[in-house]
Amino acid sequence: LADALRVNTSLEGLYLGRNNIGPEGAAHLADVLRVNTSLEELHLQRNNIGPEGAAHLADALRVNTSLEDLVLERNNIGPEGAAHLADALRVNTSLTRLNLYFNNVSRAQR
Repeated sequence: LADALRVNTSLEGLYLGRNNIGPEGAAHLADVLRVNTSLEELHLQRNNIGPEGAAHLADALRVNTSLEDLVLERNNIGPEGAAHLADALRVNTSLTRLNLYFNNVSRAQR
């Protein structure tokens, strides 16, 4: 799937909720986000990506210019993963919606 998405120029939304992709799958999708310019929505809820997967996605968000909506609900990213994403948001100019519901992100870790 990742190989096809690297060259695809028409897909705007990808919904992969509940597929248990884990951190490794998140790393592959991050590689896609670095080069894909058509994907606007990516839904990855309940995939157990953890803080490591969030870090991979955050690195990609630093250079991605098309993604507008990222759903990471229930992925156990914790405060560490949220910190990676927060750093990426400082430079990302396209993302307008980020769903982090139920990720054990505490206020003390902002």
